[in-house]
Amino acid sequence: MLKDITVSFSPHISKPLSTRSVMVDVIIGLAPAMAAAGYYFRMRALILIATCVIACAATEWVCNLIRKKPCSLGDFSAVVTGIILALSLPPRLPIWTAVVGSVFCIAIGKMVFGGLGANIFNPAMVGRTFLAVSFGALMTTWTVPATLDANMSKVAPENILVSDRSEFRTQATPLAWSKMAIKNKLGADTYSEANFRGTITGEVGGCLGETSAIALLIGGIYLLIRRTINFHIPLAVLISAFIFGAIPYALDSEIHTEPTFAILDSGRYVQPFFHLTSGGLLLCAFFIATDPVTAPLTRRGMWIFGIGVGFLTMLIRIVGGYPEGVMFSILLMNGVTPLIDRLCKRIPAGGKPVVS
Repeated sequence: MLKDITVSFSPHISKPLSTRSVMVDVIIGLAPAMAAAGYYFRMRALILIATCVIACAATEWVCNLIRKKPCSLGDFSAVVTGIILALSLPPRLPIWTAVVGSVFCIAIGKMVFGGLGANIFNPAMVGRTFLAVSFGALMTTWTVPATLDANMSKVAPENILVSDRSEFRTQATPLAWSKMAIKNKLGADTYSEANFRGTITGEVGGCLGETSAIALLIGGIYLLIRRTINFHIPLAVLISAFIFGAIPYALDSEIHTEPTFAILDSGRYVQPFFHLTSGGLLLCAFFIATDPVTAPLTRRGMWIFGIGVGFLTMLIRIVGGYPEGVMFSILLMNGVTPLIDRLCKRIPAGGKPVVS
């Protein structure tokens, strides 16, 4: 039996698919999000996506050349990394910054470990985190969608509620407003209700691939239908995020009149559905957390992993200093994936050993 077993790096795919076909499916699944980014942010989005893809592919080619390894560009994993990185960047990010992030995510996040299958962290999130901590101002400069302002000017720096719903979407990004509401005791629930439709269609400020929830859902459903991913991690991420987002919202609604609860006294927490459609949570649930290389191998491990991602994301959004927590939650859970795999061991070939 053992002679028929192939020992190799992940991803371990249970059906007769090549890595290349899986990556092609992911690219097709990301196509609606890329189309939405192009619609709302025009040529800036397309140029940024193309830049990241070319820079990632070029970096992988150079790394293989230096290591004297065969060219691995044919598996399209560098293309997927470039697309996901681009979709997690703001539209106004300078081209040179996108190139720096692309080089970092491939060279440091992937090739330093030995290439596809050997990396322990999601390469796109490694690059995104590097850019966030290195170029904070550039990574938080947002653009009004072209459907609201043909000039696509920067979003207004002030965070003032106004009565016109169109102006809601020209202020800070949804998650930035949510964070400001928590800190300044503002009416976050009113804002979330007015801005919810914008997060569904994509007519809000934000990163290229996080604004349109419907585009991400279409791509995610495509991957589920194709069985390129399974439902365990996306469902675990979304359910846990909803629950942990609903707890402060429910408590706030019930006890905000009590003066003793100073932390929950203002109606400042947005509705949990708003958390699901805002920021990069859907992109994370369907396209990042499901990365077969950096996710656990067993179904029970996938549930633990997904719940951890959802919990940490909401913890950072509600309690932490950053408006968004997806990149940090992914990297933290990637770090504990080996421990999850040890806890949730697969049944060995031949079945469980019988103890006499």
